[in-house]
Amino acid sequence: METNEKKHENCYMRETCLKDDLCPMVLAYNLLSGKRKVMILWFLSNKVLRFNEILKRMPDVTQKMLTKQLRSLEADHLITRHVYPTVPPKVEYEITEIGKKIIPLLELMHQFGASYIETFRDELNERKKAEDNPDICNH
Repeated sequence: METNEKKHENCYMRETCLKDDLCPMVLAYNLLSGKRKVMILWFLSNKVLRFNEILKRMPDVTQKMLTKQLRSLEADHLITRHVYPTVPPKVEYEITEIGKKIIPLLELMHQFGASYIETFRDELNERKKAEDNPDICNH
């Protein structure tokens, strides 16, 4: 079995990883990986949304998949789910304080995307025509 020291010997942030035997980059990757988690956080970054409002912004996602991703984000404390005792039930999702810490990274990703579009606009338009993929961002 590999020692903790050996496991992190080439790590850029070695001291942090050794402190908790947990790489912050691996943790962040695991928290954000999953179908549509980044987009869900982006949608919730500036307002509280109901389930169907999130679903409408992601036309290629099933209710089952969205529910799974929302539950995962909630279990990881990145969003909260508020259920109101009404008929039919009203459920709202909101980004948490710890979840808000990812917003600057999401903004940088958005800026990178805008820059990439500017650089490769023609090529991206050709790909989009060929793929016929729906856009998912109605932010």
